[in-house]
Amino acid sequence: MSFLRRTLDNIHPHVVEGGKHQKFYALYEAIDTFFYNPADVNQGRNHVRDGIDLKRVMIYVWLAAIPCVIMGAYNVGLQANTVMQNMGLTEVVGWRGDILAMFGIGIDPTSLMDNFWHGFWYWFPIYATVFIVGGFWEVLFASVRGHEINEGFFVTSILFSLIVPPSLPLWQAAVGISFGIVIGKEVFGGTGKNFLNPALTGRAFLYFAYPAQLSGDAVWVAVDGFTGATALSVAASGGVEALSAAGFTMQQSLTGYIAGSIGETSLIAIGIGALFLLLTKIASWRIMLGVVVGVIATSLLFNFIESDTNPMFSVGPVWHFLIGGLAFGTVYMATDPVSASMTDLGRFWYGFLIGLMTILIRVVNPAFPEGIMLAIIFANLFAPLIDWFVIQSNVRRRTRRYAQ
Repeated sequence: MSFLRRTLDNIHPHVVEGGKHQKFYALYEAIDTFFYNPADVNQGRNHVRDGIDLKRVMIYVWLAAIPCVIMGAYNVGLQANTVMQNMGLTEVVGWRGDILAMFGIGIDPTSLMDNFWHGFWYWFPIYATVFIVGGFWEVLFASVRGHEINEGFFVTSILFSLIVPPSLPLWQAAVGISFGIVIGKEVFGGTGKNFLNPALTGRAFLYFAYPAQLSGDAVWVAVDGFTGATALSVAASGGVEALSAAGFTMQQSLTGYIAGSIGETSLIAIGIGALFLLLTKIASWRIMLGVVVGVIATSLLFNFIESDTNPMFSVGPVWHFLIGGLAFGTVYMATDPVSASMTDLGRFWYGFLIGLMTILIRVVNPAFPEGIMLAIIFANLFAPLIDWFVIQSNVRRRTRRYAQ
């Protein structure tokens, strides 16, 4: 029992535990759990996989996504302000424009604050909608089942808000997160029992139900009346040469100054989050390594084969990581500890399968410019089988060892 808990109990245990200060006790519990040991820990070896508790895992992943939120909001505003300036528009129409005008925020694409706050008011409504609707389903299922409410929807909500375009209608965000939470997680028993990533499940539902907004063929810029092509669709139509001709550079993709889903464009912001998750040992480096190896091996194989009719064969592994959501999916989605493989060797092959399938979908299947989302969901289905093969291989090896 930690110092904070002992101090609180010694001050007024009968008042705190059963009286009017129960809310303050809950606050101290949250602070205590974040900095010290959780209140309830496992005593046996029945299902222990890690020494860190669920609350801290969720908080760390949420914190790791903040760089993508900041950079994503800035880039959404930058893209919108640049387009509006080129179109001769002088102000934002609608309630967003009223809020920006209230605080004296303009649409100057060279202004850091103008870009950030313009983009922020596209990301925040999506996040708030997803958080409220997802929290509703979490509370509802927890109440019916008599379970405690966990922090799982904190991570699901922020990740979902970062993998959708800024122009996504709010009602579609509500429908998508409802499908992801209910069908992707709660019907299987809730947090820790789902075999699919709920955020990706919700996005996949929107991807097939409303392809006009989620297909990735049209560029995602938060300006009415503007259309264009995403980097992935440009690469699919003309390869690396088409990317250069369209003005896409590696530096833009590295920093995140291209149109795309809110949190998936900046490799630098994603790298900061990846470093944090690896240092805190929340994410598995084996999964990330497996994805990288799978992407490099498969893309180089297609580069070697070449094709006169399919320009995506010529796209190298570096460009694959710079465009689309491959980097974001590798760091934040593929490393989901619940839906991924549990064995060390299995995690590498699980990641390798994701990398391989991502490139296969991008290159061979022209109907889907992006492949990381479908590849992760596909690998989620095979994660238990991968672990089974790894365990059986270990059993056979030990059997042969002791038989001698």
